[in-house]
Amino acid sequence: MGNTPSKNAPVNTSVTPAASSSASSVLAASAEDSDDPGSSGCSGLSRSNHLHQQQQQQKSTHHHNNSVSIPIRVTPASSQPSSSPVRSHGTPRHDSASLSSATSVSSSVLSSVSTTSTDSSVSRLSASFVSTTISEVPAGSAESSESAPKSSKKVTKQPASVDINDLIQRLIAVGLSGSSSKRLCLTNSEIIGVCRAARSIFLAQPTLLELGTPVKVVGDIHGQFGDLMRIFQLCGIPPTANYLFLGDYVDRGKQSIETFLLLLCFKIRYPENVFLLRGNHECASVTKVYGFYDECKRRTSTRVWKSFVDVFNTLPIAATIGGKIFCVHGGLSPYLNSLDDIRNIQRPTDIPEIGLLSDMLWSDPDNTMSDWGPNDRGVSYCFGRTVVDGFCAKFGFDLIVRGHMVVEDGYEFFDKRKLVTVFSAPNYCGEFGNWAAVMAVSPDLLCSFELLKPLDTIGVKKALRNVRADSLVSKISSTPASASNFTRQPSRSR
Repeated sequence: MGNTPSKNAPVNTSVTPAASSSASSVLAASAEDSDDPGSSGCSGLSRSNHLHQQQQQQKSTHHHNNSVSIPIRVTPASSQPSSSPVRSHGTPRHDSASLSSATSVSSSVLSSVSTTSTDSSVSRLSASFVSTTISEVPAGSAESSESAPKSSKKVTKQPASVDINDLIQRLIAVGLSGSSSKRLCLTNSEIIGVCRAARSIFLAQPTLLELGTPVKVVGDIHGQFGDLMRIFQLCGIPPTANYLFLGDYVDRGKQSIETFLLLLCFKIRYPENVFLLRGNHECASVTKVYGFYDECKRRTSTRVWKSFVDVFNTLPIAATIGGKIFCVHGGLSPYLNSLDDIRNIQRPTDIPEIGLLSDMLWSDPDNTMSDWGPNDRGVSYCFGRTVVDGFCAKFGFDLIVRGHMVVEDGYEFFDKRKLVTVFSAPNYCGEFGNWAAVMAVSPDLLCSFELLKPLDTIGVKKALRNVRADSLVSKISSTPASASNFTRQPSRSR
């Protein structure tokens, strides 16, 4: 495995949909992925190796200064009347956030929250966007500790206010320092407050996001917090850049808590500029096997882990960009007959062993087959070129973007560039030596890739040494969400 991207493919190519036959057979599968990060389970390289060997002769990367120029221009979607309600989540009129950390977000609580925004979609976002402070859960509450103290007397504590910008600043400072100590920079009560607020925001937004441009698409991160800092350094920090993350924020890496917390804080601060999809590792049972549960138990508490799981169960499942790019963590499903099938997935929900939701988070492309086939992971299916062609033709997409598999160059094409895998954790698990990629989608739907080279722990610290935390946070504090000029794509029935 080389440490530099391959150099063979043409530049300035275009992606056009090709009609083909659709999916046919359905194969039964159920199990969890292998514990070996190099296996076909959970972003392993073994399946992608045979794809990469064929693409080495076709694909190339003209790259310098951590960027790669392989533009993919997709055809802008024409305006179509929609028979389904338009989910208009325009940029908020103000840029602040308030976190509700109540044990349950009841209707009475939500009705007591006032907002000065005239944007009705923002008003629907439960207990958010009222001020730049969060309500921290009192230390003695059931939400903030493993077991609440038993007492015959009722003790009422006023929640402390915490500035969301302060939480972001603390997390960024840890990320830039390269520190991975057991001690967290946020208290358990602050973490639970963040989870509660983020959960209400996710539930107020659609299961299938319909996004506009420009936007950066980020693949798996897997707790590599220092590398997340490198991504923000390279691509811009919210809201100077808009982001869609494809899932798998936790497990494997040493700082899954900080990684997911920072993204949640950005989601709360800029709910219309930062979007997080669900990955197969955003699941209670998977985190008990691959590290996140143990990290929470060691560094915080199982109560905090349960709060994170509550957030996992509310994350959106898929997104479209400009009506022409379909984004999901894993891949396609033989049960996907209409995009309304995704919209109608009820949240909160765990990930079932079989069915549409499981497939979208677990399935993989496979160049050795044309249709559906068994998956070496033991979960879901593999799908071939015929399935991709049929999906793009049926729904009018030019490109499918997914994560879920580590690929040597950080991105890897499939089926004549109708599908691309994006992986954003460089030197995955400290042993793969792979590059990381972020896909940038321009306002006119031109797609290109920005790369991060693989570094060891010391290399990551050196790369971040000269980045000042206050310079990043000053952009957050002084830039309103509306400044990013990010637009949402009106929904349409397909």
